[in-house]
Amino acid sequence: MTAPAHPQHAPAPHSYVSPIPVRRAHLGDALASEWTKIRSVRSTVWTLGVMILLMVAIGLGVAAIASTSEASMGDETALAFGFFGMLPASICVITLGVLTIASEYGTGMIRTTLTACPSRARVLTAKAIVFFLLVFAVTTVVATLVALAQVAMVDAAAPTGGEWLRSTVGAGAYLAALGLLSLAIGTLIRHSAGAITVMIGLLLLPLVAALFMFSAPLRAVQEWLFTYAIPSQMIALYSAQPPFGESGPSGWEPLLIMGGTAAVALAGAYAVLNSRDV
Repeated sequence: MTAPAHPQHAPAPHSYVSPIPVRRAHLGDALASEWTKIRSVRSTVWTLGVMILLMVAIGLGVAAIASTSEASMGDETALAFGFFGMLPASICVITLGVLTIASEYGTGMIRTTLTACPSRARVLTAKAIVFFLLVFAVTTVVATLVALAQVAMVDAAAPTGGEWLRSTVGAGAYLAALGLLSLAIGTLIRHSAGAITVMIGLLLLPLVAALFMFSAPLRAVQEWLFTYAIPSQMIALYSAQPPFGESGPSGWEPLLIMGGTAAVALAGAYAVLNSRDV
């Protein structure tokens, strides 16, 4: 008898090799993704557009009024008028900072984002970098143009190099850091309207509350709020001396305070983002 023939098996299929080079994702990929998102949504165009309009219109309007006044400005420079456009512009930056991440929670897009990039720390880092650089670049350019126009329009003391740097680069960095604080609050709260409300409260409520603290026992609290409220810090950024008495931040100190506050808030945002479900 002959042995039964072995059944013929089909040859094993060849494994597929992608013609596209395969590599591990890195921070640069997350940055490219976040840049595509932030420049393609309408909220970015509207918030930054309104911010530019407010900085230019209010800054030049205040300078025009000051140029027609007969009152002497003494040793004060025209760069201090940049504060009047910076304050309302901060509301636009706050809104954009919150929407950069909270809007993804509202639409459910955050699930897609974290599926494409499971590293939550990388996602938040990319959002923070893209947002900071965008706001810093736009606000610095606009602040510089407004400052040049204000100095040309108003007859006042000539600004020093340090005053020029603080009113342009310093103002841009301060608003960008304020936006990072808003981004962190948006990450913690995960609700656009709620986070924007909290940030506007942080912006305006301390100063408003201090205006009504007439009681003597509250005098120390009132002075502290007047000194360290965010609008007061913006004023101090334009001054080499403390604008509210002998103590208090001035010069570059407000930027350091805001940067430290944003760093602490972002640390909390990283911790919360990694510890809870989407």
